[in-house]
Amino acid sequence: MPFSSPWRADFPAIAALQRQGQTYLDSAATAQKPQALLDALNHYYANGAANVHRAQHLPGAQATQAFEDSRSNVSRWLNAGESGQIIFTHGATSALNLLAYGLEHGFEAGDEIVISALEHHANLLPWQQLALRRDLKLVILPLADNGLIDLDAAAELIGPRTRLLAVSQLSNVLGAWQPLPELLALAKARNALTVVDGAQGVVHGRHDVQSLGCDFYVFSSHKLYGPEGLGVLYGRHAALPRLNHWQFGGEMVLTTDYQQARFRPAPLGFEAGTPPIASVIGLGATLEYLQGLDPAAVVDHEARLHTLLLEGLRQRDGIRVLGEPQLALASFVVEGVHNADLAHMLTEQGIAVRAGHHCAMPLLKSMGLPGAIRVSLGLYNDSDDLERFFNALDQALELLR
Repeated sequence: MPFSSPWRADFPAIAALQRQGQTYLDSAATAQKPQALLDALNHYYANGAANVHRAQHLPGAQATQAFEDSRSNVSRWLNAGESGQIIFTHGATSALNLLAYGLEHGFEAGDEIVISALEHHANLLPWQQLALRRDLKLVILPLADNGLIDLDAAAELIGPRTRLLAVSQLSNVLGAWQPLPELLALAKARNALTVVDGAQGVVHGRHDVQSLGCDFYVFSSHKLYGPEGLGVLYGRHAALPRLNHWQFGGEMVLTTDYQQARFRPAPLGFEAGTPPIASVIGLGATLEYLQGLDPAAVVDHEARLHTLLLEGLRQRDGIRVLGEPQLALASFVVEGVHNADLAHMLTEQGIAVRAGHHCAMPLLKSMGLPGAIRVSLGLYNDSDDLERFFNALDQALELLR
C-alpha cells in the first residue's frame, strides 16, 4: 500500500531534486537538509558572523552563545550529561584521527588494538597507522554469517594485551546493529578503552552514550541531516584526560611564551583555531528539529521503508542482499552484472544510489566482491521513491543481462 513521508516538505532539496528528475536514495553517504538548518545558517550569516570565545563585542557574544547552545543540543541528543564532554571536529574521520594521535602515548610495543572486519576506512586506517608507528598488533574480529561480529571469536581475541576496542555501531554496508553491549563488556573486562563509530547509528535512535557505556563516541553531522565539514567526539569525563593534544593554535592554549605552553582541557583544548561556527550552529538547529519529531512515527516510517525495500529486492531473481540489514539501508549485488554498470544505468534514469566498496574495501574483498549497490533511505523518502527505483532497476537489468 503506498505511503508518504510526513516530513518530506521539511526538506526543500527533495522537491528541487524531483523537479530535476532525481530520486535521492543515498542518505547514508550524505543526507539532505531540513529547512530549520537553512534558516539557522541564513540567520547567522545575515545578522553578523563573528568568531567565538575570543571577542568582547556583541556579535562575538551572540555567536559564542549560539555555538555553546548547539553543544548543549548535541549533549542532549546523545544523553551525554554535561556538554563539556562534547568536542567539535571536522568530521567523524577527524575525530577518530584525534583519538588515534591523542591516545598514542599510552601504547607500548606489542599492545593490541581490536577492530572488526566491517569497519569503514575511517575506523580502520587511523588504528592501522597507529599500529605501524608503535609496533602494535591490529586484531580483526571476524563476522558471523549474518553479518554481525562473532561474539565467540571476540571473547577469544579480546585478551590481556588489548588496550583499545574500536567498532562501528551500525555497518554502512550491511545495515545491521552490532552487539555492542557484549563487545564493550568484553573490552571493559580487560580494562581496555572503547571507541564507537556512530556515524550511521546516531541517525537511527540508539545513541544514548550513557546506556552504551563507551569511553568515546564519534559521528558526522552531514549524515544526521546537518551541515558538512563537522563531526562530534564525545568522551567520558574519566577518559578525556587520557587524550594528548594533537593540534595546536589559537583558542586551545591557556598561556604560552616562546619556550613552552599550557593548554586548555576538553572541549576547547581540542578545538584549535576557528571552528566551523556556522556548521555547529546549523547542527544545533537540525537537532532541535529532529527532537521535535514523534520518535514512534520515525521508527514506524523507517520500518515501512525497510520492509518495502527488502521485499522488492528479494522478489527479483539473481539479486543477493548482503548480510541481514535491519534498517532502511541495503547493499546488494546482481549475478552476472557489475555494480558500476548497474549504477550507471540507474543514474541515467535519475536514481541516485551508491556503488563501489563504500569505504569498506577489506569487507567487500573478504566477501569476494569488487563492490555493491547500496540503497539508503531518509526521513523524506516514501513508497513512490522506491517504486521509481524498482522500475528503473527492472529496466536496467533487462538491458544488462
